[in-house]
Amino acid sequence: MPTFARVNLAFERGEGVWLEATNGERYLDFTSGVAVNALGHAHPHLVAALTAQAQKLWHVSNLYEIPEDERAAQRLCEASFADVVFFCNSGAEAVECAIKTARKYQSANLRPERYRIVTFEGAFHGRTLATLAAGGQKKYLDGFGPVVEGFDQVPFGDLAAAKRVLGDETAAIMIEPLMGEGGVRVVEPSLLRALRELCDQHDLMLIFDEVQTGMGRTGDLFAYQHTGVTPDIMPLAKALGGGFPVGACLATREAAKGMTPGTHGSTFGGNLLAMSTVNATLDVMLEPGFFDRVKHIALLFKQRLAEIKDRYPSLIAEVRGEGLLIGLRALVPAGQLVDALRAENMLTVAAGDNVVRLLPPLIVSEQEIGEGIARLDRACATLSRVPAGGSGKATGAKPEAVR
Repeated sequence: MPTFARVNLAFERGEGVWLEATNGERYLDFTSGVAVNALGHAHPHLVAALTAQAQKLWHVSNLYEIPEDERAAQRLCEASFADVVFFCNSGAEAVECAIKTARKYQSANLRPERYRIVTFEGAFHGRTLATLAAGGQKKYLDGFGPVVEGFDQVPFGDLAAAKRVLGDETAAIMIEPLMGEGGVRVVEPSLLRALRELCDQHDLMLIFDEVQTGMGRTGDLFAYQHTGVTPDIMPLAKALGGGFPVGACLATREAAKGMTPGTHGSTFGGNLLAMSTVNATLDVMLEPGFFDRVKHIALLFKQRLAEIKDRYPSLIAEVRGEGLLIGLRALVPAGQLVDALRAENMLTVAAGDNVVRLLPPLIVSEQEIGEGIARLDRACATLSRVPAGGSGKATGAKPEAVR
């Protein structure tokens, strides 16, 4: 189905931060499959793990014990606040599980009338009917009939509005600790703390959607770990399998008290191929020093991006984000900057609020960061008609005149 506005470009192989197109050209990948390929392309440890498992067994069903599934769950719990994990296949499924877990918690506590979830405008929680309703964005909901009931959107960052919509039917509050699709907008820790207090006060579940921010993208294994706030439920996906499709919903044992046998399921969730890549990804990310290096690279990248912003003030208004989830708020249509970067054989992706997202693999080197900055400089020079490395205050076209 023509549901994607695809670029006329295809790739046949990759290594690390680089992709090779079918025409033989090499591209610097600062999209990572939209925050999926956190360890780059064809990472040797992931390839070896997946290949070894593929030669033994692919799928047996959740009717039976799956040791690799249990090992992955134990490791995720040991590295987080969680006690239990449900494995699925995608981010939307992981969020669906989080929604069901929160509602079932209230039902298990003899409050079945509590089913509504407070969410924030601009959020993106997935493409299923329920997760689209959670996000509440009209452009994604149009044409699909009645909107799934049970979600109350409030303005981004508006604590007072969140308090106003709480009622006898409220079950949970769900938020991304850093909005990815919504424009790489960082949620202030003070707001997260206030939401945690609200949930504690009213016995609500606090859900952090870490589908995009989890698995190292913001400089820690999970974004919540540097906010000082712990959720009750946390969906993951994207980078969880290093590129292999897999999702997970993590929760405390108390939060998941209603998720008993038969209440939820997934045919392919926790399959052996996916679990081999989850465990291999954790092998790499949990190595001592891995996240120290990510934080060092991220700081360097933001410093270099600040230089580009200063050089091209008519093109870039702001550098925002955390770790290696970075956004450039553009003063020209974001798609123009994405196109100009692709013309320099560098891949990026647009987000809301007229932002260009920069999502290099977490294994990116300082040299490759430098290469990315050079290509961004050339792309900006092309758009502003200022020589690369020159001053953005020279003549140059006004943003509205850029074609």
